[in-house]
Amino acid sequence: MKYTQTTLDKLGNILGDSGYVVRYERGTFQSGWCLLEARKIVVLNKFLSVEGRINTLMEIIPQLNIEFDKLTHESQKLYEEVVRKSTLEA
Repeated sequence: MKYTQTTLDKLGNILGDSGYVVRYERGTFQSGWCLLEARKIVVLNKFLSVEGRINTLMEIIPQLNIEFDKLTHESQKLYEEVVRKSTLEA
Protein backbone atom coordinates (compact mmCIF):
# COMPACT_ATOMS: atom_id res chain seq x y z
CA MET A 1 0.00 0.00 0.00
CA LYS A 2 1.35 3.41 -0.95
CA TYR A 3 1.59 6.14 1.65
CA THR A 4 -0.04 8.96 -0.31
CA GLN A 5 -2.81 11.46 0.29
CA THR A 6 -5.00 9.45 -2.10
CA THR A 7 -4.64 6.33 0.07
CA LEU A 8 -5.44 8.41 3.16
CA ASP A 9 -8.56 9.75 1.42
CA LYS A 10 -9.68 6.24 0.48
CA LEU A 11 -9.30 5.05 4.08
CA GLY A 12 -11.26 8.10 5.21
CA ASN A 13 -14.00 7.18 2.72
CA ILE A 14 -14.39 3.78 4.41
CA LEU A 15 -15.13 5.57 7.67
CA GLY A 16 -17.31 8.20 6.02
CA ASP A 17 -19.43 5.60 4.22
CA SER A 18 -20.09 3.93 7.59
CA GLY A 19 -21.19 7.14 9.25
CA TYR A 20 -17.94 8.03 11.02
CA VAL A 21 -16.57 11.57 10.99
CA VAL A 22 -12.78 11.91 10.81
CA ARG A 23 -11.33 15.02 12.44
CA TYR A 24 -7.73 16.13 12.76
CA GLU A 25 -7.14 17.90 16.08
CA ARG A 26 -4.40 18.70 18.54
CA GLY A 27 -4.55 16.71 21.70
CA THR A 28 -2.69 14.95 24.43
CA PHE A 29 -3.79 11.50 23.33
CA GLN A 30 -0.77 9.25 23.06
CA SER A 31 -1.90 6.75 20.45
CA GLY A 32 -2.52 9.25 17.68
CA TRP A 33 -6.28 8.73 17.72
CA CYS A 34 -9.31 8.57 19.99
CA LEU A 35 -12.99 7.68 19.61
CA LEU A 36 -15.35 10.19 21.17
CA GLU A 37 -17.92 8.52 23.44
CA ALA A 38 -19.12 6.09 20.77
CA ARG A 39 -20.42 9.02 18.69
CA LYS A 40 -18.76 7.75 15.52
CA ILE A 41 -16.17 10.51 15.56
CA VAL A 42 -12.57 9.47 15.00
CA VAL A 43 -10.05 12.10 16.05
CA LEU A 44 -6.52 11.80 14.70
CA ASN A 45 -3.56 13.78 15.94
CA LYS A 46 -3.12 16.58 13.41
CA PHE A 47 0.66 16.49 13.82
CA LEU A 48 0.97 12.98 12.38
CA SER A 49 2.51 12.66 8.94
CA VAL A 50 0.49 11.19 6.06
CA GLU A 51 2.23 7.86 6.68
CA GLY A 52 1.38 8.06 10.38
CA ARG A 53 -2.26 8.87 9.63
CA ILE A 54 -2.53 5.94 7.20
CA ASN A 55 -0.94 3.54 9.69
CA THR A 56 -3.24 4.80 12.44
CA LEU A 57 -6.37 4.37 10.32
CA MET A 58 -5.24 0.89 9.27
CA GLU A 59 -4.86 0.06 12.95
CA ILE A 60 -8.27 1.28 14.06
CA ILE A 61 -10.53 0.45 11.08
CA PRO A 62 -10.65 -3.30 11.94
CA GLN A 63 -11.69 -2.37 15.51
CA LEU A 64 -14.67 -0.28 14.43
CA ASN A 65 -18.17 -1.36 13.47
CA ILE A 66 -17.91 -0.78 9.72
CA GLU A 67 -21.12 -1.28 7.75
CA PHE A 68 -19.74 -3.30 4.83
CA ASP A 69 -22.94 -3.09 2.75
CA LYS A 70 -22.82 0.73 2.74
CA LEU A 71 -19.30 0.82 1.28
CA THR A 72 -18.64 1.38 -2.39
CA HIS A 73 -17.11 -1.55 -4.29
CA GLU A 74 -13.68 0.12 -4.20
CA SER A 75 -13.98 0.77 -0.46
CA GLN A 76 -15.10 -2.82 0.16
CA LYS A 77 -11.94 -4.13 -1.53
CA LEU A 78 -9.71 -1.78 0.48
CA TYR A 79 -11.55 -2.64 3.71
CA GLU A 80 -11.01 -6.36 3.10
CA GLU A 81 -7.30 -5.70 2.49
CA VAL A 82 -7.00 -3.70 5.72
CA VAL A 83 -8.78 -6.41 7.74
CA ARG A 84 -6.64 -9.13 6.12
CA LYS A 85 -3.43 -7.24 7.03
CA SER A 86 -4.70 -6.77 10.57
CA THR A 87 -5.42 -10.49 10.90
CA LEU A 88 -1.95 -11.42 9.64
CA GLU A 89 -0.27 -9.07 12.13
CA ALA A 90 -2.24 -10.37 15.11
